[in-house]
Amino acid sequence: MEKIAVIGAGLMGQGIAQVFALAGHRVNVHDVQQAALDSLVARTARTLTDLELDAAAAQRITPVADLRETVRDADVVFEAGPEDLAWKQDLFGRLETLTPAHALLASNTSAIPITRIMERLASGHRALGTHWWNPPYLVPLVEIVKTPATGASEAQTMFDLLARVGKTPAMVKKDIAGFIGNRLQHALWREAIALVADGVCDAKTVDTVVKASFGRRLPVLGPLENADLVGTDLTLAIHRVLLPEIENHAGPSPYLEALVREGRLGMKTGEGFMQWTPEAQDALRSRVLQHLKLMNANEGR
Repeated sequence: MEKIAVIGAGLMGQGIAQVFALAGHRVNVHDVQQAALDSLVARTARTLTDLELDAAAAQRITPVADLRETVRDADVVFEAGPEDLAWKQDLFGRLETLTPAHALLASNTSAIPITRIMERLASGHRALGTHWWNPPYLVPLVEIVKTPATGASEAQTMFDLLARVGKTPAMVKKDIAGFIGNRLQHALWREAIALVADGVCDAKTVDTVVKASFGRRLPVLGPLENADLVGTDLTLAIHRVLLPEIENHAGPSPYLEALVREGRLGMKTGEGFMQWTPEAQDALRSRVLQHLKLMNANEGR
């Protein structure tokens, strides 16, 4: 099996390491925070137990304080660090010299174009993006993002590896900010915020409408499948009426900017678009976790 290295022992790094360890891989994990390394194996074992999976798989994960030792014989390296372009560029410059020449180098950024991150590398053919979704061990999708320099065989190797460990890989052929999933998700969020800002309804109503209508179909009926289902002619007719009315402001919503300016940062402060008591936060997180577990169980994951 491929030797896996993960840079970052936080929520994403731990989750990525868990996926590969559960599939039988040995995984080295590096972090500059010793406390994160010290708790890594125990956190993974606890998560596996909560998911009713083999907690012994956590023993395949090795926390490593030295970056060189972490990656010196790795076949694949996943970076799961901060969303900081300069930091990522520096890291991958170091990884290029520390890893074997065949090792795949992957960044788990959520939105930064991979081409920008990897543009200084001499061996750009082995560099690409892998956008995992949180939590990595429950959400199946991983977007594989190719840059103009990424080799076709290297991208396919990553695709096949992710499929073997039970993920649902999606090949992003053109590197754009936000890739596929986040562009779709935030287009919806932009219109949702606009509906509240324009006084059409309150935030709870927006979420109710999504969850009680098309959101129910999304796991089995994607947007373009739906367009074909109703007919492209009907879709075109609707777009001619609706799209001119859709929010198209080029920047962030002034309503959202005001929330942040006022310190209404969502669950971290107890108020954002809605009010959040500690009990309400715990209840929502529990519902999301149970929903994801049930969906995976129904799909045999």
